[in-house]
Amino acid sequence: MNFSKFRKSSGFRAAIVGAALLLPACSFTEEALWPSLTGEDPAGAPAQAQDGQAVEQQQAQAPAPVAVGQPVLGNSNFQPQGVTPGTSTGTFVGKKVIELRAELKRLQASISQHNGGLQQLRAGIVQDSQRYHGTVAAINTRLQVGTTPGNPILVQQFNNARGDLERINNNTGELNRLATAVSSDSTMSAFLSESTRAAFSVSGAVDEDHKQLAILEDEVNRTVVLIERLLKELAEDVRRQTNYVATERSNLNLLSAGIKGGEIFGASLANQAIVSAAGNSIFQGPARAQDTSDRRPLVVIRFDRPDIPYQQALYAAVSRVLERRPDAVFDLVAVAPSVGGPARVALNSNKAQRFAEGVLRSLIDMGLPPSRVAMSGKTSAQSKSNEVHLYLR
Repeated sequence: MNFSKFRKSSGFRAAIVGAALLLPACSFTEEALWPSLTGEDPAGAPAQAQDGQAVEQQQAQAPAPVAVGQPVLGNSNFQPQGVTPGTSTGTFVGKKVIELRAELKRLQASISQHNGGLQQLRAGIVQDSQRYHGTVAAINTRLQVGTTPGNPILVQQFNNARGDLERINNNTGELNRLATAVSSDSTMSAFLSESTRAAFSVSGAVDEDHKQLAILEDEVNRTVVLIERLLKELAEDVRRQTNYVATERSNLNLLSAGIKGGEIFGASLANQAIVSAAGNSIFQGPARAQDTSDRRPLVVIRFDRPDIPYQQALYAAVSRVLERRPDAVFDLVAVAPSVGGPARVALNSNKAQRFAEGVLRSLIDMGLPPSRVAMSGKTSAQSKSNEVHLYLR
């Protein structure tokens, strides 16, 4: 992830080592990351920065993130073929055939109605999705070339995109309700299939009755298969759309943070913190703070002046970690200078804690689950200003 160029400062020193990303996954360790975003030179020599200047970050301009397209919907048209008419034979079995044929007609009419609703819902989802992705692309393009923080035009576009996504979510709910209704048709089709087979064993039938029963049985079986295919596609559509909406909601949260700051990020960190094959989160429960004394920080943010622009670099560092370690857990440490009397140390500790809380809010806005971050605080004689350190476990 490349990110935009800032001014030189000791307030925040960041260096990205591309070679770390080229290491094979089997050799990926904490040491392979360092110094991804620290106050040290990538070659190993400590970086020297001057107070009051912003940080220079060696990078190319960040491209707009590639939007995840609307997942493919099923495209089958589940229209029944109809029921073959028959003639009355006057027998008891013949009357039963007429009843079963009428039931099949009603069942196929219900399927046709549900099929029409399905095609209408699919068309609405595609239309809303195209409009949604067009709006998101326009916002990302504006953020890429640069804009003012909280641009009202982008805010309005964001609200429009959020409305389109909610309509997609509502249509997904309608798909789910449609699947429930089709399940009732499936129950009815099973009853018709069983009743048709049972009619063959009823005595008092003529050859014409069995001939019409054979045709009816074939049509019932085709209807059963049609309903099964309809249910299968509906289940796939609901599953894909549900995952899609959840993913795009995370991306919208990050996009909102980008509009607020007037800068572009990428995909939500929540979408990189993947879940295990069993469907459970890789990391369960809130993280607990650990000792970081002998560990090197992934990110160091020095708050020696107002409005430190750390968000883009912070996102890049955490995003790269999650690409290699989707189960990564972090320690966020508020570091206060230990110089001065107890009152001064207490004041600095409170300030450092507030800065750390702000960094945590930024991470959450970027999509990182709060359970992946453990917060703690400490004082340091080496720190000349309040700092926030982010460690990878």
